[in-house]
Amino acid sequence: METAAKKYRGFEELDVYQAAREFRKKMYDVTRHLPDTEKYGLAGQIRRAAVSLTNNIAEGHGRFHYLDNIKFVLVSRGSLCELVDDLNTCEDERYLSQDEVAAFKHEAERLMQLMNGYIRYLRDQKAGAALQIHEDAAPYGSECAELPE
Repeated sequence: METAAKKYRGFEELDVYQAAREFRKKMYDVTRHLPDTEKYGLAGQIRRAAVSLTNNIAEGHGRFHYLDNIKFVLVSRGSLCELVDDLNTCEDERYLSQDEVAAFKHEAERLMQLMNGYIRYLRDQKAGAALQIHEDAAPYGSECAELPE
């Protein structure tokens, strides 16, 4: 049987984090190719959303509570959607070609699938934990039977 120490995985080991990190790097690269006029506008917005993408996965993982973790992954998922909208802006303003944007969106869809799978996993763990707590709990009233009179 695996011990808790063997089952523990740091956030950096999570597939969803690794994919988000790679996407963040690509979004940072996009900002390096934007015109100077976007340095404090769109570039800053993309960078903040890209950092939020990975920061929230990491922070949620550090909470050690399923519901908190889910909440932070949902925020991260929102940041991913924000980045897709920023890519639309890049396409509309002709900073990126349609093909480049399509490739980034395809990668974003894959990342969204990983995030949704991770959320499902966390929800299943939460449900399993709730069942386990009930199974391990003493039957109602049994504590009273053991008390001395």
